Amino acid sequence: MTHKRIKTGSYGEELAAKFLRKEGLKIIMRNYRCSLGEMDIIAQDNQTLVFAEVRTRSTGRMGWGEESINYQKRLRLQKIATYFIKEKKYKNWPQIRIDCIAIRTSENQGKTPEIRWIKGI
Repeated sequence: MTHKRIKTGSYGEELAAKFLRKEGLKIIMRNYRCSLGEMDIIAQDNQTLVFAEVRTRSTGRMGWGEESINYQKRLRLQKIATYFIKEKKYKNWPQIRIDCIAIRTSENQGKTPEIRWIKGI
């Protein structure tokens, strides 16, 4: 991955975490890694455990980030969520939801990034 992509991704994850906090969610963990892959953000939304995939695009790129999440990626995210719950030994299986936070940034400094929160992808 190029330095610019890593920087864009980190920036997007920070924006997404701030956005979710503002929306009332409690961030439990960021950048959770296991043998199955990575989950960008894990948060609590009332009684629901939310696993969020963050997709950040610059406005120079076509489309929104959620368009790049195909069936195989959704399946992997579900497996990572299950792995997390088992690893953390939840006594009662919580209600879970897989979300996407899609962010489009602008090359123009000062322009507010656009954020889409897609629940239950």
